[in-house]
Amino acid sequence: MASAATSRPSNSAGSRIATAASTISSDNETLMADIRKSLNIFKSVGIDLEKQGETDKVKKLDEVVLELLGKFDECALFSGALQSINNNYQSSDQPTDFRKVLEDGVAKLKASSQSGPESDRLYRQFKEAIWNVHHAGEPMPGDEQEDLVMTSTQVNVLNINCPLTGKPVVDLVNPVRCMECKHIYERDPIMHYIRRQKPQPRCPVAGCPKILQVGKVFCDPLLRGDLEELCLAETAANRHHVVEDFTELDDY
Repeated sequence: MASAATSRPSNSAGSRIATAASTISSDNETLMADIRKSLNIFKSVGIDLEKQGETDKVKKLDEVVLELLGKFDECALFSGALQSINNNYQSSDQPTDFRKVLEDGVAKLKASSQSGPESDRLYRQFKEAIWNVHHAGEPMPGDEQEDLVMTSTQVNVLNINCPLTGKPVVDLVNPVRCMECKHIYERDPIMHYIRRQKPQPRCPVAGCPKILQVGKVFCDPLLRGDLEELCLAETAANRHHVVEDFTELDDY
């Protein structure tokens, strides 16, 4: 049965829809975070199996990872559709079939997506980790030597500091990302910036020409995971530099 938004005050209806969408989206993103953690565990297991020459088990694990990534993609589409409802919903006197609205939103996002699990960054990280056990430094099958698409040490974060507060993006309290240019900001300062710079609020990152819209700047389903990966990458890099420093001291 369709859920109805009848002749109730628009602000009240909109507030309830926004609260419901936010709650469901939060739960869904928690599930996505758990899936990413599971993928990291599977990656470690796959590396151990590859070292032991358990090729058949690695192949079975690969199938499980692909299936899990399929669920991850479904969750991402669902969160995106919820975010769209949250940003664009307007109450009316006519009943609203929210199930259909959500399904249409998922279908639209899916149709516009250019990548599937095989080309997903998380899947490539898994494949590279396994490949590097015996082929470190060599291009993976299907890759050209000069064409590096994405490696396990790269993350999907374009700016490491918020252009408005100067804080590292990994330290932001409420990070949001522009869906047009993919730059990341602290939520309250960027929303204030957009209101103050109307009608043409250009992205505050130096050299970025994109015009910001409130409805296209939000915490997308992948953002917190991307920031977590960036934090881990920075920690690993710092640990590597410390080891190099001690090595240099040993040379004296």
